[in-house]
Amino acid sequence: MDQQLSERLADLKVVPVVTLPDAALADPLGATLTAAGLPIAEITFRSAAAADSIAALRARHPDVLVGAGTVLDPATVDLAADAGARFVVTPGFNPDVVARCRARGLPVVPGVNNPTALEAARAQGLTLLKYFPAEASGGLKLLDAMAAPYGDVTFMPTGGITPDNLSDYLARPHVTACGGTWIATAARLAAGDFDAIGTAARAARDSAARA
Repeated sequence: MDQQLSERLADLKVVPVVTLPDAALADPLGATLTAAGLPIAEITFRSAAAADSIAALRARHPDVLVGAGTVLDPATVDLAADAGARFVVTPGFNPDVVARCRARGLPVVPGVNNPTALEAARAQGLTLLKYFPAEASGGLKLLDAMAAPYGDVTFMPTGGITPDNLSDYLARPHVTACGGTWIATAARLAAGDFDAIGTAARAARDSAARA
């Protein structure tokens, strides 16, 4: 299952990280991302609408690969799993969260930004890791240095990824995909500006294809 997720992420290369304030936005979001050729979203548990949004996306857009982000504890893993999330992303490495994800049959991508956390995750057999917060932690310089001793580990950098640096990250052989909030921003969602979201998603897809 983890390998299937890695392969799908490597194919799509960009993961829109989205906080939906209202589950009613899930349907137009799914339609927009699908039309843009980027049928994937990480719905963060930074709003009370997260679980309902995941469920709505799964029900109305079954071809969209829906993950749950900002999962901080086992109880939230259960909420994500019950809503139909197909993978979990965490900001840090929490062995209790990893254990619950495995118990629920969910691939998990834990966050790391140092070798100690990386080795803790790797010791649990996890080799696709979120590099977070990417730019604040040291950007490509730290990522390249951290990846060098661990040839079996690949990363999903998130945090500070923008259209300006996306290609630089994706050009690294140890980067599977990048997560980013610039596609479906809070301002665009609040304004219902799905045209802008679609334009940003298409641009990200095209940039990834060239990387």
